[in-house]
Amino acid sequence: MIGKLLAAFIGRKIDRRDGKGGAKGALMGVAAASLVRRAGPLALLAGGAYVAKKALDHHKAERRAAETPPPGNI
Repeated sequence: MIGKLLAAFIGRKIDRRDGKGGAKGALMGVAAASLVRRAGPLALLAGGAYVAKKALDHHKAERRAAETPPPGNI
């Protein structure tokens, strides 16, 4: 069940990036999920590290944006 949810999530992300929709995202999602399932724990660890890095980068960018004063009139 988790594999199917992962495949749906990946497929949705691919379709959004593509902009066309259709079966391409679903097929890519299923392929990615089956690859992760076969690759084992090492692939799950690498995927988790990637997601953590993206979340950390996003958090840092938000903090920088909050600290930077808006441009004002001189």
